[in-house]
Formats: sequence, C-alpha cells, structure tokens
Amino acid sequence: MNIKRLAKCSGLVAALLLTVALALIGCAGGNGGQVTTITMAGSTTVQPLAEELANNFTATRTDVQITVSGGGSSVGIQAAAAGTVDIGMASRDLKPEEETLGLVVHIIARDGIAIVCHPSQNVSNLTKNEVKLIFAGNITNWAEVGGVDAKINVYAREEGSGTRAAFEEMVMKETSITSSALLFPSNGALRTAVAGDPNGIGFISFGYLDASVKAFAIDGVEATVANAKNATYPIVRPLLLLTKGAPTGKVQEFINFCLGPVGQAIVAKHYIPVI
Repeated sequence: MNIKRLAKCSGLVAALLLTVALALIGCAGGNGGQVTTITMAGSTTVQPLAEELANNFTATRTDVQITVSGGGSSVGIQAAAAGTVDIGMASRDLKPEEETLGLVVHIIARDGIAIVCHPSQNVSNLTKNEVKLIFAGNITNWAEVGGVDAKINVYAREEGSGTRAAFEEMVMKETSITSSALLFPSNGALRTAVAGDPNGIGFISFGYLDASVKAFAIDGVEATVANAKNATYPIVRPLLLLTKGAPTGKVQEFINFCLGPVGQAIVAKHYIPVI
C-alpha cells in the first residue's frame, strides 16, 4: 500500500471513529448529552425501596443515574449534612441535635417494626411491656411469657441503626437493650440469625418480613401493614429522604417521583404510602 492510500485509509478510520463518538454522545440523552448522577446513602431499611424507586425513575431517563448504598440512618443523616451525598436515607425521626444541620426532611413512607421469632415458636402474642422486659434482659426464659422452658436469645441492630433508634424510642423508652444481645448490621442479617434460632427474638422492618420468621402480635394486634396504616399496631416509624437545603434539579424531580402516584404505588407494595 502506498503512502497516499495509507493516508486515505487513516482518514476514513478517523472519520468513522468520530461518527461513532458523536453517536454515543447523542445516545447519552438530553441536556446536551450530560448525565446527572444522584448519590444516596443511609438506612438499610430504606435502601431496597430507594433502589426500586431509582430503577423505575431512570428506566426511561438517559440523563440521570442514581447510586444507592447503605450504612445506616446516622450515616445517611451525616452524609447529607456534609454534602457527600445528594440524598440521605433514614428510618427514624431526626434527633434534636440533628435538626440543626440544615436538612430538609421528605417523608416518603411509614413502616412498622415487627418483633420476630423462629416459626416454630409457640408464643404468638406479647405485650409491649413484655417486649421491653425481654430486650432489657429482665425476662430471660420463654416460660415466663407462656412458652417452653428455654433461654431467650436476644438479637438487635447495631448502634446508629434507624430501626434500633425507632425501637428504642417507641418500646424501650429510657431502658437500655441488654448488653448480652447479639448485634447485627442490617435487617436482613438479623432476620437470618433469628430464622436459624428456635429460641431467638429480634426486631426488623415490615419490609423484611417473610416466611423464614414469625412476627408476634403486640397487645393482641397482628403485625400487618393494614394495622400499621390504621394506627392499631403500636410500633410504626417514618422513612425519610434528606437533602441539605431545598432540593433542586434532578434531585427534586426524583423526590417528586417518589411522592407521586407511581412512586407511592411502589411504596405500597412494601410499606405504608404517605399520599
């Protein structure tokens, strides 16, 4: 091949590459081809719901990407306040000292906290006070609440968990969870532990209930979304998205989606809608 033909081929290749590059840019979507990335982090209770909402929001959008990670409610609150994520996620109300961080709270759902045990457990109902005494370490044998003569193994969430904070606020009040409780970093991990222990007891979000565990009725009220919605079930908390100041742009669009009819229909599959 002579030099002229080589130059001509090189020019064709360059033109082809330029055409492909321009086509790829065009496929990147509107807004001049720019893609906005929204970052979210925080509550492991909110995380799977946020992932489902994000997937639905971006399904027909090529101009937005959303990344969702866990870490716990306290992580989500602090990350949103520090501006290291666009949206923090929390599964509890803000503490007084957190209310000064300049965060705007967006309640996207409400969630019940279920007190769960192994499916073989013959006790089906506990009073709210019995739950408190069990998790405080004052009731230590299932026989004390109508069960078999067996030691109660207490499972709880780690410090910083929104599920734990809500459970402490609504059930434990000023009483501490026993230091002998085994701690877990997520609702899923705690559920797995209780599902493997016939003498175990723990607390998880309604969104994590499945056939591997049994939820106690509390004061005679079954742990169902319907009972949480009609306010007869006594352990219910908010699920929050948090922004540093009022949201704008694509972040505002996503939050509007979460609170709109499509987003709330997704919420209703797992939790209690707020709209």
